[in-house]
Amino acid sequence: MKIAFVIPAHNEEALIGRCLESIQREIGRSGYAAEVIVVNNLSTDRTREIASSYPDVQVVDEPVKGLVRARHAGLMASSAELVANIDADTILPEGWITTVIDSFEAERDLVALSGPFIYYDLSLLRRIFVRIFYYFGYLTYIVNRHILRVGSMIQGGNFVIRRSVWCGVGGYDRTISFYGEDTDVARRLTRVGTVRWTFALPMYASGRRLKVEGMLTMGLRYAVNYFWMTFTGRPFTLEYKDIRQE
Repeated sequence: MKIAFVIPAHNEEALIGRCLESIQREIGRSGYAAEVIVVNNLSTDRTREIASSYPDVQVVDEPVKGLVRARHAGLMASSAELVANIDADTILPEGWITTVIDSFEAERDLVALSGPFIYYDLSLLRRIFVRIFYYFGYLTYIVNRHILRVGSMIQGGNFVIRRSVWCGVGGYDRTISFYGEDTDVARRLTRVGTVRWTFALPMYASGRRLKVEGMLTMGLRYAVNYFWMTFTGRPFTLEYKDIRQE
């Protein structure tokens, strides 16, 4: 199977290189064919220049700012059946591609696969708190998926979808700017196949948003938007702010 990496990037000159290098290492290690697409989303820094300097990386421009619009632009530019949606501040751990391919080949009705973030730049204590938050999230995922049957759970920035199935249910809702986009994907794909969240698919990511906005604030905000999107089909929080690496 072939996989396409779609990476939205708005003013990510500080971190996009590290992300792309980790992808290229994983592609070389795994031996699987892959596309790498960086979506330059109205950047005013050197994001486009840096991304374009890497071999076998396609850069597409999305002139309307918004995470979901950027994900959609990357989806349209890709051709692979599996589309990995990651963020510009993420780093692939060794074995990530193999876990994804093995999972989709083993389970034909699997339409989306996702896992947690490991925040590499947070203190050990903060990482422990994040892990506990994920455990509570996992319990909610089990209840919503297997008991209430109202949806599933996806971690934005660390999820893979089958493009044919996703396009078949209408693709991205581009009226969503930021919060709730991952829950919307999980909610709609659950209706047509298996959406799996697993601790076996971790992704390294920057904890910059948690540092700036606070763990409690971010935890509550994501929890509220998860439930709001699951049960109403719309996000609760409509505005967001960009937090970038200095």
